[in-house]
Amino acid sequence: MNVLLLLFIAIILFVLAGRFYAGYLSRKLGEDPAQPTPAVTCNDGRDYVPTRNYIVFAHHFSAIAGAGPILGPTMALLYGYVPAWLWIVFGGIFIGAVHDFSALFVSMREGGRSMAEVARRTLGPAGFNLFIGFTIVMIVLVTSSFLNATSISLTSLWPLAKIGVKEGETFLKTVVVDGVVMGRIGGIASMSVIIITLSSPLLGWLLYKKRMKTALAYLLALAIGVVSVVAGIHYPVTLSPRTWMIIISIYVLIAAGVPVWVILQPRDFINVQILYGGIILLVLSVFNTGFHGLKVTIPAFNLQEGIQNLGLIWPMMFCTIACGAISGFHALVAGGTTCKQLPSEKDARRVGYNAMLLESVLAVCVVLAVGAALGFGDYKSIVWPQDPAVKSNPILGFSLAAGHLFNLGLGIPVALGTIFGILLVEGFVVTTLDAAVRLNRYLFEELWSIVFKNPPRFLKNYWVNSGLAVLLMWALAYSNAFNVLWPIFGTANQLLAALTLFAVSAWLLLRRRPNWFTLVPGIFMLLTTLASLVILMRSYWLKKNYILLAADWLLLGLAVGVIVLFARTFSGRGQRKPHQAAETGG
Repeated sequence: MNVLLLLFIAIILFVLAGRFYAGYLSRKLGEDPAQPTPAVTCNDGRDYVPTRNYIVFAHHFSAIAGAGPILGPTMALLYGYVPAWLWIVFGGIFIGAVHDFSALFVSMREGGRSMAEVARRTLGPAGFNLFIGFTIVMIVLVTSSFLNATSISLTSLWPLAKIGVKEGETFLKTVVVDGVVMGRIGGIASMSVIIITLSSPLLGWLLYKKRMKTALAYLLALAIGVVSVVAGIHYPVTLSPRTWMIIISIYVLIAAGVPVWVILQPRDFINVQILYGGIILLVLSVFNTGFHGLKVTIPAFNLQEGIQNLGLIWPMMFCTIACGAISGFHALVAGGTTCKQLPSEKDARRVGYNAMLLESVLAVCVVLAVGAALGFGDYKSIVWPQDPAVKSNPILGFSLAAGHLFNLGLGIPVALGTIFGILLVEGFVVTTLDAAVRLNRYLFEELWSIVFKNPPRFLKNYWVNSGLAVLLMWALAYSNAFNVLWPIFGTANQLLAALTLFAVSAWLLLRRRPNWFTLVPGIFMLLTTLASLVILMRSYWLKKNYILLAADWLLLGLAVGVIVLFARTFSGRGQRKPHQAAETGG
């Protein structure tokens, strides 16, 4: 099928959903622009900071997007492009965007509290305890998956012959491996990531302390991005994947503790320029190549190979494509940082619902790029290698597809387009890592208050809790390959989304408001993820991967506990009154 037709249909559906369905949801949730937000009432200059809407959107979008809407669709394309496209479009509209908008709105109404705190207020202390435990496990899985993926991609090599150039005819530095001349693609992205990270505090100081004008901030962010790529071309950084694991772990340990305006927000602001640019290039390339008849060449349905490598299409495809359709991690971002920065309730729809739709557009573009611009044989050799010694590298698979698509649609050299494709992913993987470790620090602090009546002083220390989050992330990434980690991460991520939808449904029930638009998607995602956990449990047992088997059992047990509490709440028909503080906002 023509790539332009598939993109056009998706965008039309997203526009209609953002215009009509999001408006319907805002009315049912009870949006009130006159209601003071936590950013205003709790302004502390550190975590609670009223921030300009476009900056919050940039932070939120780059934090939720990360590598998820690229890696998930790239992996799941093995089932064929039709199932992936359908799940991204309709899942994004009716499940993912609903999840993000409602979670952000409820967190704002609850004074900037996390979804775990929302669970405490709707389900009692047991609900809070279970939610905290589940979320900690899920974040460790997401950070370990992303750490593994980025460390591999930053060392990516690819034959020059497959890029269409010869040695001496490209800006890529080369190395010979087994007699094949390979281009050092990952080294350029490595230098770019370093420069963007080191430049972030300067931009943060100019934005928040010197109140730099918006236009100048965009120009400076763009200039930093361009300079970082040019520097990477001339001075690529080449380190081993395990060395990168250590470096990135140290970085996120530091970044997770400093004020958000120092690294987190300005780094997101720089990275989002690359992401916006990447989406624009992808859309323009699809339009141009579509007008010239480019079609998706991978199979529409490829269920046999998909089932062989990933498992049954239901539930496994619905968990493999997490971000882009629905992602529980988005609720952590919404309840952890975004809800503390929005100056008006009307911004919850603009940021929550629309950012998810934009992520779905990105995921659709990924499906079309990989499906049309990368040969199916190359796709399988990179993303699903049969040789156990070769590690799966979906970031490289997408980047090569983007490079070829940019070349076909806009005439950009394949090598340069491929570099941009890697940068499109890398900056946001690291951004997601530092945001996630910051969130896990909060959660560990809450966990110790549950375990101990009076937690020891050292357990309240930033370095202890951030260090624990980083250590667990590094250990799991070091001991497992990416394509082994991704299925259980995807399942945990989708299960967290299901539990979040149930928490929002309970919150609405206690206020006598309609909740079918969150409850129905929650039930679907719950059944999907529980089925996936059972399938993965058998796989880990046969492969004797006892670490992930233990994680699977823990997730299953925590989920069952939360489900029991939800069932009690719903069986009471909303007889229990919401917390007094919640009533004042709801």
